[in-house]
Amino acid sequence: MGTAAVAGSRQGCVPGFEACWELTLGGSKEPGWSVAELQLEAWLPRARTAPLRTKSPRTRSTTRCRFRECGGTTAQLAAVGWPLSFLCQDYYGRVLQKSQDLKTNACITPTRPVPKAVRDALQRVHEEVVARYYGCGLIIPECLASCRVLDLGSGSGRDCYMLSQLVGEQGHVTGIDMTEAQVEVAKKHIAYHMEKFGYQKPNVEFFQGYMENLGDVGLTDESYDIVISNCVINLAPDKRAVLQEAYRVLKPGGEMYFSDVYANQHLSEAVRKHRVLWGECLTGALFWRDLYSIAKEVGFSPPCLVTASPITVSNKELERIIGDCCFVSATYRLFKVPGSSRAGPGQVIYNGGIVGHERELVFDANFTFKEGEVVDVDAEMAAILRSSRFAEKFLIQAGGTDGAVAQGCCHGKMKEKICDPFLLLQQRAAPAPACGAAGTCGLQGC
Repeated sequence: MGTAAVAGSRQGCVPGFEACWELTLGGSKEPGWSVAELQLEAWLPRARTAPLRTKSPRTRSTTRCRFRECGGTTAQLAAVGWPLSFLCQDYYGRVLQKSQDLKTNACITPTRPVPKAVRDALQRVHEEVVARYYGCGLIIPECLASCRVLDLGSGSGRDCYMLSQLVGEQGHVTGIDMTEAQVEVAKKHIAYHMEKFGYQKPNVEFFQGYMENLGDVGLTDESYDIVISNCVINLAPDKRAVLQEAYRVLKPGGEMYFSDVYANQHLSEAVRKHRVLWGECLTGALFWRDLYSIAKEVGFSPPCLVTASPITVSNKELERIIGDCCFVSATYRLFKVPGSSRAGPGQVIYNGGIVGHERELVFDANFTFKEGEVVDVDAEMAAILRSSRFAEKFLIQAGGTDGAVAQGCCHGKMKEKICDPFLLLQQRAAPAPACGAAGTCGLQGC
């Protein structure tokens, strides 16, 4: 069948697949918005209707669509240029049914060791919620009691239900995800978990929506202490918009703590347009240096690199397309530091007491705070500790040396901060430097 055009609409057939579509444009009461309806009439049974709100890659205008989805359409729609957010909904809502369906380890890469409190909380999450989870590791920041937490890309709700226990009944957890099927799974088990946790009323809620437009589901300015995200920002074409929205909803001193996939270079066109690589979180990977520039533009403090894990691709076809590009799964923390908290470098002492980190708090790849030990910190870290939820856990005073990290085996010498996740992997794979008899470092330095 061929294609035809009529006034105010487009229509035709998806190449190689017995499905016809018609896109009809209309007016909208919202400035800058158009309304579109996409009907995929297919011969396959059990077609279902689902909403989609996204930006058209061709016109750069925002459209609202309703489509009837049926098996086998994703590759064909990619070929004719339909928005990648639609493809992600299809990939995570229909193609993936369990974690074992993933084709790379990008979304199952482990991060840091899991504290006992988190392991215990995981044991109480419903088995269906766990089975439909596709995140990369665990994204669990410290010091969560009574906090309000927002999970971007909450999927089936596994992390939200775990966090529900860690923030306690006085805290609150909100999950937002673009995939209807995932949100349905999460909502279905709210009552089950609240009864299991012994809560009088729910402290979790779930919304279907987009992390680039949190206002669409009613999330207001400065309403959360922490925003977390687990391997989903790479799925957003406009990553600056995601960070801008996270910054907007965070309270002063609030934190964005997130794991995602990063590349060691800007991606080629072939990689960026590959359907499976997109669904597997690689196509949308950000060049790691760009995270620092975007964070600065939005207003966040410089990103703190927490940890990094290598990503392997065992599929020969995907390896050929990727070429010499390398990927890592890395966790960063960003803080919304008020201007009033910014001063010079300082010296801090960790008072201990954070659950699961009573004696030692590994804050990131550069700073580890042991209970009662004096640590020199730069101006950025001093401002973060002074303004955030960690303030009452530290004794902070002026002093120290700015621009470097006063940690390592050599007292009196400084080491530069590690910002590059690929460099962090290299350093952790290399033998640790040893101190000589005079207290000097080995050949690798500090």
